[in-house]
Amino acid sequence: MSSYAERYQQAKQRAAYAKTQLGVFENRVGFDLDDFQRQACESVEAGRGVLVAAPTGAGKTIVGEFAIFLALSQGKKAFYTTPIKALSNQKYNDLVKEYGEDSVGLLTGDTSINSEAPVVVMTTEVLRNMLYAESSTLTNLAYVVMDEVHYLADRFRGAVWEEVIIHLPEHISVISLSATISNAEEFGAWLDTVRGSTDIIVSEHRPVPLWQHVLVGKRLMNLFAEETTVSQAADALSSADNEAPAVNPELLKMRTGGSRGGGRRPGGRRNNRGRNGRGPRDRRTPALKTTASGFSGSAQLPARISRPAMIETLDKNGLLPAICFIFSRAGCDGAVSQCIDADIRLTTDAQAQTIRAYIAEATASLDVRDLNVLGFYEWREGLTRGIAAHHAGLLPIFKEIVETLFSEGLIKVVFATETLALGINMPARSVVLEKLTKFNGENHVDITPGEYTQLTGRAGRRGIDIEGHAVVTWRNGMQAEQVAGLASRRTYPLNSSFRPTYNMSANLIAQFGAERTRKILESSFAQFQADKSVVGVAQRVRKNERALEGYADAMQCHLGDFTEYARIRREIKDLEKQVQKSRRKLSLSQAVASLQQLVPGDVVDIPKGKNRGYAVVLTRAESNDDPRPSILTIDAHVRRLETRDLVGPIVPVSKIKVPKKYSVKTPKERRDMASRMREAIYQGRPPRERAQNTWFDHKESAIETKLDELRHAMRTHPCHGCSEREEHARWSERWWKLERETDGLRRQISRRTNTISQVFDRITELLRSYDYVSTTAEGKLVLTSRGQSLRRVYGEKDLLTSLCLEERFLDGLDSASMASVVSALVYQGKRDENGFLSKYPRPEIGKSVTTMITLWSQLTDAEEQMKLPQTATPDLGMVWPIYKWARGDSLAKSIEGTDLAAGDFVRWVKQVIDVLDQISHVAHNDAQMRTACEAAIGKIRRGVVADQM
Repeated sequence: MSSYAERYQQAKQRAAYAKTQLGVFENRVGFDLDDFQRQACESVEAGRGVLVAAPTGAGKTIVGEFAIFLALSQGKKAFYTTPIKALSNQKYNDLVKEYGEDSVGLLTGDTSINSEAPVVVMTTEVLRNMLYAESSTLTNLAYVVMDEVHYLADRFRGAVWEEVIIHLPEHISVISLSATISNAEEFGAWLDTVRGSTDIIVSEHRPVPLWQHVLVGKRLMNLFAEETTVSQAADALSSADNEAPAVNPELLKMRTGGSRGGGRRPGGRRNNRGRNGRGPRDRRTPALKTTASGFSGSAQLPARISRPAMIETLDKNGLLPAICFIFSRAGCDGAVSQCIDADIRLTTDAQAQTIRAYIAEATASLDVRDLNVLGFYEWREGLTRGIAAHHAGLLPIFKEIVETLFSEGLIKVVFATETLALGINMPARSVVLEKLTKFNGENHVDITPGEYTQLTGRAGRRGIDIEGHAVVTWRNGMQAEQVAGLASRRTYPLNSSFRPTYNMSANLIAQFGAERTRKILESSFAQFQADKSVVGVAQRVRKNERALEGYADAMQCHLGDFTEYARIRREIKDLEKQVQKSRRKLSLSQAVASLQQLVPGDVVDIPKGKNRGYAVVLTRAESNDDPRPSILTIDAHVRRLETRDLVGPIVPVSKIKVPKKYSVKTPKERRDMASRMREAIYQGRPPRERAQNTWFDHKESAIETKLDELRHAMRTHPCHGCSEREEHARWSERWWKLERETDGLRRQISRRTNTISQVFDRITELLRSYDYVSTTAEGKLVLTSRGQSLRRVYGEKDLLTSLCLEERFLDGLDSASMASVVSALVYQGKRDENGFLSKYPRPEIGKSVTTMITLWSQLTDAEEQMKLPQTATPDLGMVWPIYKWARGDSLAKSIEGTDLAAGDFVRWVKQVIDVLDQISHVAHNDAQMRTACEAAIGKIRRGVVADQM
């Protein structure tokens, strides 16, 4: 028991702490701060920057809220930045409840509320744009909270975070909040370098323990042999023994069809609450008998569980509410439909009535004509049953309703894509992953440990659940060790995606000049990581150089310079390969060209492949890149003729007439055509002579001459007569391969050193070629009047947009046509269009698009020459939908015949509005253009789009 003096001293310390800003704040929030929260807040109060890395749901945002509290108490400003609008809206509403509407503002791409308030919530892009514009809103700014700062790894938008961190004035404290990352010290060291004193606070502790399970059929099994949480598994793996926790042996037996026994229900749920507030009992589950849905002994594993059955199993085990991640929008919507069809109902009548009332009020402004195309009625039916989907294809208001109802406990199951894991506050008791692979836009890839942690981190509601549960549904081919590895690993580093853009370069040149810009870019996290990685590469170069010395000694020849002899042999080999490659390339190009020239009625002799033999051409090739004309073979089969069927150019051996209305659907007509083809062939018309390629023949002749000279030099070289020649040659080959590898490493070091500034130099050279920058008499790089306009254009196609404006590609267009053309600079569909549409809404649109495509083609040629990433092709997939919408058509009619979801359409229209707004500001001296842009915005900011602004 402590003495009176000790108790007095403790009381005195508590009283002193209560008077500090942190003490007042802690008393205000009404709960005791965790150690990591208090440590981070103390750093903020001391005027230091902080990097707080902690698991999802650990409460790291409290540190950002303390910075806001400090700003208000000091009479200064605080900005709270987020990666997405939904999270900004959510944080804005939270802060308004805490501090009132007068003290809090909101700035996103399409929303501006109380922008001069002392506390402003905004997307990170808005803050970046403020910094470049040197906005007066930055005056008196003391704190910037960067929520979800690990988003700087995003390859499309991640650079924005680094731009903000680099450009914020030094006196502003940056509070960086991140999900758990394994290289927090590296990222923190960079922050300390560019921002000054920055403390790194890392917490691996989850306030709500997370248990891991595998759902096999209808049976829920523990992933680990012992009752082990995620934190315990990670601790075991990172301990001195470095041993991962043992996997449940029953799961290991499944892939081999071994015996099946009983298993625990979800472990560790001693006090967890089920649907009725009572947790499932911690008891053994009796062994299941062999049934259609169960297994025992060496019986076959059950089929993958259906979604309705999965919900019933979760509900039976007291694991609702749940989020089920499905990496497909269609899969999410389909899951809701399946549950409705199975008559799953997770709400009471009173809850369903409350949900209907809330939906009616929240969607009252929607046009009733749009409800069908929005899928409103099935969406509402799912919600009233306590089931919903959440993905980017949904209307924003639909997503917000789902989020609100879920947070209030009225929605029990949400089928979601991974976008839900970005920080929106929608925790659940359990999280289900249907599979451990996803489509990344190009291939199906395994999810990473970091993605697994981010997704499952939503399980367990702080203050509601005493534990959370992560469930992976079993699939054929799955390995329990794979799941265990994802659940226990902490190797998810934060890697920079930073690269200079045209807009960024223009803004930096305007503000700082070229020299200081290079220094700024070299201070990026991308360069910081690149420089660090060079150390290891340099060590490999030194090791290789020592080995090369040994190889050189081993290939020494007493008769002469074997290095020179080996070089001759290598040159001969390379030239022989070059001849073969040239012949193959010529053969392919001639084959493609000859296929493009074939016309209906040409009879050809196909040299190889399944179409080998005579055939008649029925239709011309449709594509120039991959020509595949339709043919009828001699045995009356309709096929496609491809380049792989040829060994060079193909020329007609004869010709017959193919009627314009000829149909290949009936066997008789095909046989008649084949018969006419045989008659034409038997007339004995000689095939045309192969076209001679004199250029290639001349080139090949020159190479053969060079080869003859080298072969003579090799045979007459002293080393050619050495008895150990081939032994020396083997060492020479090893030397050459290692030297080539080492040269690659040297180039790698050269590329990584000052890589970012080198890209900037190439960008400025390209901008110079377009007269966007020039050099003064003093040798300084400055923006021209053309370059100044680029400073106000943001987006993936920033330079192309600026070039199009310089060509006045929007002149003469009405409002609807203007919005339609601008959509091609914004939209990026899943399927690539071929540059032009067969028909445009108006002829003027086609002319504007032609201008755009021409400028894009010239730009990408220049980018290729400068070795810069190429600007994406303008996509025409929104030209017709935007035009229809702008002229007043309904949503259903606007997206008719496309694969656009309603939510996607609204999102793209909002981005078109943003670009039109940028253009209006760029054209500030052109009243006519500004007025036209405003009119175009007015045409498309209506109906469901205006409701979501």
